[in-house]
Amino acid sequence: MTSFVDALLLNAGYNAALVGIGAALLGFAAGASGTFLFLRKRALVSDAIAHATLPGVGLAFIVMVMLGGDGRNLLGLLAGSAITAWIGLLIVEWMARRTRLSEDAAIGAVLSVFFGAGIVLLTVIQTMSAGRQAGLESFLLGSTAGMLFQDAVIIAIGGTLAVLATWALRRPMTLVAFDPEYAAASGYDVRLIDLAMMGLVMAVTVIGLKVVGLILIVAMLIIPPVTARFWTERSNNLIWYAGILGAVSGYIGAAISAAAPAVPTGPIIVLVAAALFLFALLFAPARGVAAAVIRHRRFQKRVHRRQGLLALARSEPILDDLTLKVLRAEGLIRPDGVATDAGRAAAAKIARDEHRWDTAREMHQDAGLTGRYDGLTPIEQVFTPDEIAEFDRRIGGPKPVEGPG
Repeated sequence: MTSFVDALLLNAGYNAALVGIGAALLGFAAGASGTFLFLRKRALVSDAIAHATLPGVGLAFIVMVMLGGDGRNLLGLLAGSAITAWIGLLIVEWMARRTRLSEDAAIGAVLSVFFGAGIVLLTVIQTMSAGRQAGLESFLLGSTAGMLFQDAVIIAIGGTLAVLATWALRRPMTLVAFDPEYAAASGYDVRLIDLAMMGLVMAVTVIGLKVVGLILIVAMLIIPPVTARFWTERSNNLIWYAGILGAVSGYIGAAISAAAPAVPTGPIIVLVAAALFLFALLFAPARGVAAAVIRHRRFQKRVHRRQGLLALARSEPILDDLTLKVLRAEGLIRPDGVATDAGRAAAAKIARDEHRWDTAREMHQDAGLTGRYDGLTPIEQVFTPDEIAEFDRRIGGPKPVEGPG
């Protein structure tokens, strides 16, 4: 526990602090950039982009070795991965637009072919005398143990540019994500905006290879926006919420990995992001499971209250135990089932409102207005006091309702 706290406070050593900062920066960039891919319902595109980076890593290594350079130069490897990722992205877009294949079929084809080609290239590299100890397989699941300061700088600069581009393009991307037809009618090039959206994801994918690897970067692009969606209804806020959740996941995951050196950083970061998602799924105030259960119970209570009061107004017996429990809890009936004064008044109000709604339907003949009646919405929330007074006049004045004797 002490080592975990030290890692959180950046006191666990230079490398641990560097990894924590780099992972937080990557998490923020991934969460913010993946927001519109999630809203556009194209989460699987990020999977194809990630897998398409692998052959680029292999080819870049081979080319740099053939040119007499260091095959493990990070900038060169990232440039190679960016090229093949962009090619894979264009192929997916072309296949979905020009052929009868659906987008998910195109993604599956590109993902499997590019990933297979990448594995073959890594195998070839291991047979090369110059590349035998390359260790490029770390790009699959990430490797932070050897992260250098310049690696963190690349992540910081690339991530900042991706976030700024996401913020600058947020309006057209929001429009395309929610209503591409209207966006096209408004003069936007939907295809170009889609490519820009996926290009930002590709950029984050490339810079994230060092930290979490091409397989797990998909989770960092999708899980934070999905989690953030539980906490906000506004797309502008969603960008920042997703970025913050991604940064928290990266930072805490790196701290856990630093406290337990045998545990790989990338998978732990993803598991922390999944834990935040699970918490939001259960406890988010508006969209969480707990909130839904509470709303259902409140609705159920309101239904039983209304049915019980109608039964009192009609002098009918109440047989449902839950209805009796609700009415007793509010002091509307006595333990023996007889209505209290408050219960008789509430029952009279319920019965009166039923007559008012019947009169409203006769007067207005407006399904859009009277169709809002669900038996639970107070009539005062739909009609003005003058209108309600007119209903009462037509009914003929209040009619007291006798409760059961």
